[in-house]
Amino acid sequence: MKKILIPVTNHATLGTTDQANGTFSPEITHAIHVFTQHGFDYDIASIAGGQVPVYGTDIEGDEVNQQVLASENFKNRTNSSLPVSEVNIDDYDAIFYPGGFGLLSDLASNQDFAKLAATHYEKGGLIGAVCHGPAALLPITLSSGEALLANKSVTSFTREEEVDYGTINDIPFLLEEALARKATRFNKVQPWQEFVVEDDRVITGQNPASAHSVATAMVKQLGS
Repeated sequence: MKKILIPVTNHATLGTTDQANGTFSPEITHAIHVFTQHGFDYDIASIAGGQVPVYGTDIEGDEVNQQVLASENFKNRTNSSLPVSEVNIDDYDAIFYPGGFGLLSDLASNQDFAKLAATHYEKGGLIGAVCHGPAALLPITLSSGEALLANKSVTSFTREEEVDYGTINDIPFLLEEALARKATRFNKVQPWQEFVVEDDRVITGQNPASAHSVATAMVKQLGS
């Protein structure tokens, strides 16, 4: 059975504000739904381990979100995430980073997960990320000393979407700008439209609407 590592944030607020945050629920639930529908297993991990903050759990009309949130499997894994120190990267066929503003404050600069991801990628592994999830790609440096993103085309949550969402003044940094400076190319479409960029073994999605498609693209590359 193929297995996906899902690193998530331990940071429970939006930047330095007191606004509840963490991982944005639909971006992890819709991806997990796709993975499990295709018979893949998954582990949820975080820098510190233990219970991880998830928000957006009360969105109305999202049946997939509610279904995954209600599953005992998901509850157990978000209540007791694996600490990065216990992750054996060789156990996984892919890494998927869901978004949420929380990871801008930890995974975006964490070297422990970055080193695991570099090892995974250099052994032929697949990396996917959606919305703010691509922030976790920023610190990944390959053994050559080159950034993972140095020759990659990517997307993420955009400046326009930050403005629309009312978060532009509270985020620790603007992800679109950070990626545009580090990647070969930053791509985007109109705000809130589904959009995925697949560049070899790095797959990124622009916003929450793109989570399902990122996971689907990952499944296609991984095969059954």
